[in-house]
Amino acid sequence: MREHAGLTREQFGELVRFSKHTVASVEQGRRMPDQDFVERAEEALGNTGALRKAAPHLSRQAGLASWFRQWARLEAQAQTLWTYECRVVPGLLQTEAYARAVTQSVPPVKDEEQVAEQVLARMERQQLFARRPPIAFSFIVEQALVERGTGGPAVTRELLNSLLERSSQFNVELQIMPRHQPDHAGFDGPLMLLESPDNKWSGYAEGQRGGMLISNPKEVSIMLQRYARLRSQALTPEDSRSLLKQLRGAL
Repeated sequence: MREHAGLTREQFGELVRFSKHTVASVEQGRRMPDQDFVERAEEALGNTGALRKAAPHLSRQAGLASWFRQWARLEAQAQTLWTYECRVVPGLLQTEAYARAVTQSVPPVKDEEQVAEQVLARMERQQLFARRPPIAFSFIVEQALVERGTGGPAVTRELLNSLLERSSQFNVELQIMPRHQPDHAGFDGPLMLLESPDNKWSGYAEGQRGGMLISNPKEVSIMLQRYARLRSQALTPEDSRSLLKQLRGAL
């Protein structure tokens, strides 16, 4: 639209009161435009309304894997969110130090800017805990994940404190899956489920370098059955909190 109006980035920047470098970053998807940018751009380009209509649908979400962004958009609107993890403490429950340790541990090697971007994105997702209307959260986490010592004792202690604090929140249920559990419904790997505002359930499964959004009702039903079974096999929320306190005391 800027080019159609015959404007250079510098000329357009003067009209919207942003630098030509900011204009370039927005156009190339490196920076999300704030409301002031959108409104000034509309005025500079004829008030067609196109930019105002497009702005709510922007979804770059820097720091999140491309295959995860669609799920991240859905969870922002969810009224129920369930997560089972057997690889790493779920991103929504990670502390900044734990997230940094995990991000730095997994190849390929990342520079500081890449690490910071990924950690920030993970921390920003945790704003969901304060959303109104509130989301009903359920987490099932394998005991081995909190015993692994990712990042060292100090990081683990902070993580345990954070899990105890988060699990005391009125809309959060946290269950630990004990190490010894021969009958286990999670052998096929981690899974996530959410309920939309119109009561439609969706699932999500993730592997090494990709994720899959699952909307087929039959497949989602299977995931719901598995999660229900996992809930019955894991420690109760009260016993889970007791275990977390024991693990913290053992550090």
